[in-house]
Amino acid sequence: MKLNKNLIEHTKRLLLIITLLSFTALSITGCNPTQLKKSDAKVPQLVSSILSDPKTFNYPLSSESPNIFGYTYEGLLSQNPLTGELEPDLAESWEVSEDKLKITFTLKDNLKWSDGKPLTVDDVVFTYNDIYLNENIPTDIRDILRIGKDRKLPSVRKVDNRRVEFSVPEPFRPFLQNTGAAILPAHVLREFVETKDKDGKPIFLTKWGVDTPPEEIIVNGPYQLERYDTSQRVIFRRNPNYWRKDQQGNSQPYIERIVWQIVESTDTSLLQFRSGGLDAVGVTPDYFSLLKTQEKQGNFQIYNGGPSTSTSFVFFNLNQGKRNGKTLVDPVKSRWFNNVEFRQAVAYAIDRQTMINNIYRGLGQTQNSPISVQSHYYLPPEKGLKVYDYNPEKAKQLLLKSGFKYNAENQLEDAQGNRVRFSLLTNAGNRIREAMGSQIKQDLSKIGIQVDFTPLAWNTFLDKLSNTLDWEASLIGLTGGLEPNDGANVWSPEGGLHMFNQKPQPGQKPLEGWKVAPWEEKIYQLYIQAAQEFDEEKVKALYAESQKITQENLPLIYLVNAYSLSAVRNRFAGIKFSALGGPFWNIHEIRITK
Repeated sequence: MKLNKNLIEHTKRLLLIITLLSFTALSITGCNPTQLKKSDAKVPQLVSSILSDPKTFNYPLSSESPNIFGYTYEGLLSQNPLTGELEPDLAESWEVSEDKLKITFTLKDNLKWSDGKPLTVDDVVFTYNDIYLNENIPTDIRDILRIGKDRKLPSVRKVDNRRVEFSVPEPFRPFLQNTGAAILPAHVLREFVETKDKDGKPIFLTKWGVDTPPEEIIVNGPYQLERYDTSQRVIFRRNPNYWRKDQQGNSQPYIERIVWQIVESTDTSLLQFRSGGLDAVGVTPDYFSLLKTQEKQGNFQIYNGGPSTSTSFVFFNLNQGKRNGKTLVDPVKSRWFNNVEFRQAVAYAIDRQTMINNIYRGLGQTQNSPISVQSHYYLPPEKGLKVYDYNPEKAKQLLLKSGFKYNAENQLEDAQGNRVRFSLLTNAGNRIREAMGSQIKQDLSKIGIQVDFTPLAWNTFLDKLSNTLDWEASLIGLTGGLEPNDGANVWSPEGGLHMFNQKPQPGQKPLEGWKVAPWEEKIYQLYIQAAQEFDEEKVKALYAESQKITQENLPLIYLVNAYSLSAVRNRFAGIKFSALGGPFWNIHEIRITK
């Protein structure tokens, strides 16, 4: 993951948390817009909503959500969101060489594209060599495929008609899960990749946009695109050539059609769900109480997947660098922020349980690690992870021990008599995050610290974090997954999301005197070692040590992990809800019962 040339480059595996909107009471009279649902009632279908139009139907060029690709494409492997295990998709099996430098995949037999043409090893080799590894095609997938500290790329070759071999420059355990990237049709796209426009760029870069007729989009997933009406809906139709069958030999998926209504407000989506126009809706804490009382009447169930894979945290600008001879952070405040006991005191002073009770309506839990609790590599507190339960008295003791003092007005001062005061930024418009910031301000005032809390427009906020580096403390969040290495660019001192001590990215103004603390470098080295290690117990131990260091040094002070909640009509059977995959990750198994 990395910053783009202006602000943030979003990737599939690590995204900045999107704004949560709360419900506003409105009349629901006449609020069922799904005329399509009525006119095609005999067709088994699932109707849900998305917040905005898809930006492209070209998978390698997509870096945004929503997108159609979860339904339309599959790769060689996928990760089961319930177990975390890698499972075969287009691949039947795979074998890793003894030196861990070669992975050979064997494809399933008789695979087909949605147009009936055979899907072969040649499609796999084309997808990787001609698209993902092609420097003329700007795709985020290439970053996901980079390996180790030197970020080298693999090589891919055809072994025979069923087998394809990936060679990596060094052992890299997470590489297998990255082969879940979509396999694309060579018989349709090769011509677009090889043909150049007047500027010498592949015409592939202009193909399969949202104006492409749906029948021209050839796929290998459970569904194919049937129709797209701008600002209204996206319709998917079951792919008759999809490879999966159930134990009785019946073709999957079972649901014939999926409809996404494009609804640019979560409030409106809630109204449409309550009036019967949608079959499913995401549930935030603001919605929960309202919907919970209507479960039986509305014939739906609220699924609770437990803690989501998102994180929320407050953090200080630890950057000691200078730009044009001027320090990025006031040297007085920089001394506070780079004092680990100061950061620990702040952590003890934040009442996270009250935050859960009041802001999240009880629908969350305290968070203590950068690694998701669902991950095999998460270190629980009972096995040595340091936690910072609310303890303002301990916070004060740490501050006094570190040389801070209180004046006659019970305000905190440093040893030189400077009043401890700093600004805290977050993105405006996120009601939950704004409430968190307000509580942090109140909590820290109880230990004598004055916080100037200021929500900023999203682009302005990100510009400070990733470009000007002109900020003191911030409140933000990230989403992740089960594999810690997906967040390696947070912990790499060179990484684009190493926000607490950000090094300028290419094209940005350089810094003088930028420093990396020994514990920062140690965390990164542990991530490199864990990615190279294949013994699971050793991998666990490496990530356990990294979590202990992050919690001891607190570059990020973790706050609350919200629960993953969705409401789904009871007429769908086979739902296996998960925080990682949501209600429809196993769409091929889900049936409509009535």
